[in-house]
Amino acid sequence: MTELILHHYPASPFAHKVRCVLGFKQLAWKSVIVPSVMPKPDVVALTGGYRRTPFLQIGADIYCDTALICDVLEHLQPEPVLYPPHLKGVSRVFAQWADMVLFGAAMAYCLQPRGAQALFAGLPDGAAEAFRNDRRAMGTARTHPADATAAYRSYLRRIANMVEEHDFLFGAEPCVADFAAYHPLWFTRECVPVMADILSATPAVLEWMDRMAAQSQGRAEKFSAQDAVTVAAGALPQPLPAEAFQDEHGIPLGSRVTITAESFGPEPTEGTLIAATRTRYTLARTDPRAGDVHVHFPRVGYVLRRAA
Repeated sequence: MTELILHHYPASPFAHKVRCVLGFKQLAWKSVIVPSVMPKPDVVALTGGYRRTPFLQIGADIYCDTALICDVLEHLQPEPVLYPPHLKGVSRVFAQWADMVLFGAAMAYCLQPRGAQALFAGLPDGAAEAFRNDRRAMGTARTHPADATAAYRSYLRRIANMVEEHDFLFGAEPCVADFAAYHPLWFTRECVPVMADILSATPAVLEWMDRMAAQSQGRAEKFSAQDAVTVAAGALPQPLPAEAFQDEHGIPLGSRVTITAESFGPEPTEGTLIAATRTRYTLARTDPRAGDVHVHFPRVGYVLRRAA
């Protein structure tokens, strides 16, 4: 297996989700730290525009969105299983809810003024303002802190109801749902502990979080962004699996297209559509630094259009 390169930064909740999955799978990986705000020239050299964190690189193949990254890691390392056969449907549905709804409420709660002040304490002047402006440009939804607090409390109680019966959300072992629900709560507890008092009302959730935290994050090795770009430039994308073309857009393979996130992060990636399967899109693109790469996106949550 070609080396796994995770492009991330320490306080990114979604990056922590993938770091935990890498540990669950007991995988070795190279760690490239990316900026938390734009500009991100090394990121864009590889993705062509997509700038959400994290993304996974395997040679000259770039995988965007943690839902797709989890699928890729499951294929590369099937055991222990992220998608148990009897939970394939419910675990994916729950994970999608957690990545969108639970995450949104948790961030709106955590980043109200008291939490934001604690998060950016000790950082250079202007860091907080730069972060706010960057996320505003990404189209992050604004939720009133009072509404977010009420919703977050409700979601925590619902999670507590699940983990009072089992060690993990759906049984004795964690699955993809656990990793998706854990990362926004991890951010609350570890990155803005001044806001973590909201967790105290649900001790069963805290115990579940302790079980999640006890797992490793794999074997990480520091790696530079320039070295990652060099790896892509020196590799060839892997052959695509023989999966059927599924055309819902009337856009044939070989067309110039853009793919954009449906929710936040409006920067499009442009390239040649070379695959549109049941679960993912793949674009071929060439960058002056990274060379020929394939950029992969999940179908769910992304918008495909013809390039202008």
